[in-house]
Amino acid sequence: MIPPVQPDLSVEAVVKVGEGLSAIEGALPRVGRALSKAAGVTRLVVIPGGGPFADAVRQFDRRVSLSSNAAHWMAILAMDQYAYVIADYTPGARVVDEAGQIPIALRAGEIPVLAPSRWLRAADELPHGWEVTSDSLAAYLAGLLGASRLMLIKPATGANNITDPYFFRALPTNLRYECIGVDALDSLPGTLSRGPLDRGRTPSTA
Repeated sequence: MIPPVQPDLSVEAVVKVGEGLSAIEGALPRVGRALSKAAGVTRLVVIPGGGPFADAVRQFDRRVSLSSNAAHWMAILAMDQYAYVIADYTPGARVVDEAGQIPIALRAGEIPVLAPSRWLRAADELPHGWEVTSDSLAAYLAGLLGASRLMLIKPATGANNITDPYFFRALPTNLRYECIGVDALDSLPGTLSRGPLDRGRTPSTA
């Protein structure tokens, strides 16, 4: 197992950007602006979903019946690709792929967007299968980072946005999570600046 990241990183929050956002017109620029503003109020690390790259792996798997091992690592490599998409739309972002790059980015005033394949290759503690999606991986990585909160950005705000059956097994017991939709992105900086999130609370869009 990879040891937890050293406390001097002071990572307060992990924000996972869902893959479904890439299909919504104008969503990625809005997410990028919200991440940039949120980074002004809390020290955060961004975890990507798999984006259309993971969708391509799923479609290919359906056609040729990949092994669970091959599909797992191909989907994680899709997260690496989506990391570059998110960073491209986020002012001040920088793609990182190892722990030591995170404090360097934070000290430089940059937003670290994690391409996670190297970490997950070294740890490899989660099951290989489509029941473990990037939501579970984000929860697991947030634990390694020592974050106290996890924000999941989804296409829409709602209580039923956790579609990954492994998520609650990957979520550390002391980690608070919250789902937020594109419709509520303006609340992201304020939500992260208010202190620890209530476990499982979904913000109101009213």
